[in-house]
Amino acid sequence: MTAAAAHAWLTEHRDEMIADLAAYVNHESSSDDLTALDECLRWVCDWLDARIGPPAEHERLPRDETGDVVIRRYSGSGAEPILLLAHYDTVWSTGTLAGWPFAVDGDRISGPGVFDMKAGLVQAVWALRALEELGLPRPPVTLLLNGDEETGSLGSSDVIAAEARRSRAALVFEASADGAVKTARKGVGLFTVTVTGEEAHAGLDPTAGASAVVEMAHQVLRCRALTDLDAGTSVNVGVVRGGTRANVTAGSATAELDVRVADAVEASRIDAALASLEPVDPKTRITVSGGWNRPVFERTPEVAALYEVARDCAVPLGLDLRETAVGGASDGNFAQAAGVPVLDGLGAVGAGAHARTEHATVSGLLQRSALTTALLHHFATRSSPADDFSSNHPGISEIDHG
Repeated sequence: MTAAAAHAWLTEHRDEMIADLAAYVNHESSSDDLTALDECLRWVCDWLDARIGPPAEHERLPRDETGDVVIRRYSGSGAEPILLLAHYDTVWSTGTLAGWPFAVDGDRISGPGVFDMKAGLVQAVWALRALEELGLPRPPVTLLLNGDEETGSLGSSDVIAAEARRSRAALVFEASADGAVKTARKGVGLFTVTVTGEEAHAGLDPTAGASAVVEMAHQVLRCRALTDLDAGTSVNVGVVRGGTRANVTAGSATAELDVRVADAVEASRIDAALASLEPVDPKTRITVSGGWNRPVFERTPEVAALYEVARDCAVPLGLDLRETAVGGASDGNFAQAAGVPVLDGLGAVGAGAHARTEHATVSGLLQRSALTTALLHHFATRSSPADDFSSNHPGISEIDHG
């Protein structure tokens, strides 16, 4: 009944949790504002010290072009830690708060970044505090905070993978999917197709030259045809640029692709297809650059068993915890690819990520924090990683390839 006891205690501290979330949201942290990211991270570290005490170890890894990475290690029962992942950057530009302030209206909490994903960190921190206040053992915990998740985690992915390999499991406090945790995510590829043609005067000699734009039109259709929704693969040609003037045969054109795949087989198929693109017009040339931004997060037996543990922990809360697979990626992709079981989507209950409808719920804040308390307590009471995942695990109950 750890979850129920935690929920009762957290409910008593509801207003403090909301105040913490308000303070966090009021420290803007746009991914492209290094000054704001630095100020936000400094506040977060001070707040962590106040709420759960100084860590046994603290590392701040500086990054030149993104927010810094912070790793904080807290002692507990057991040898290998549980990795808690939370990013502090948001998609919202600095100044957004001026026209859209943090607000609470009944059960609804709104504000830039409240759902994706500042409520998640507040929930995790208060879960750690609940364990302390209730006198319950907790496992060793590594809290990793990065400031570049919304831009691809290019400056933190290696650190995430390294910390995952040192851990028993990883818990990701990204927002839930309508309350469901996420046990599978697609891999993401970001590619650029470039066509080089030959410029000419389109009016004086329309047969001269070779249009990169016309060639790109052929290649866009070829790339789009690589989509296989039944296999969980989508190829979106999101941006196309080319040419200089209407009376000039275009000498160059580019297309930016966003590719999502559900497994490594499809990733290999896409790689091979893009590498074999051939021009229709032999006077043009095609090159492809880019690669896989995030690996596939597959629902392994270990991931499935971790979900079953979480589902059992949720029962005393009167919650039938659901799981789902989603098309979006997160830092959980890096952790799972490093070989550890991952449970994602433990963060806010709400909706509207990256939109002005973004919101979380107060009830979800309390419920998910209590669930996290019980899940961490589970790890603290298991003597070895082999004991962590003893439940049976059925197939995913909901699939969303969107």
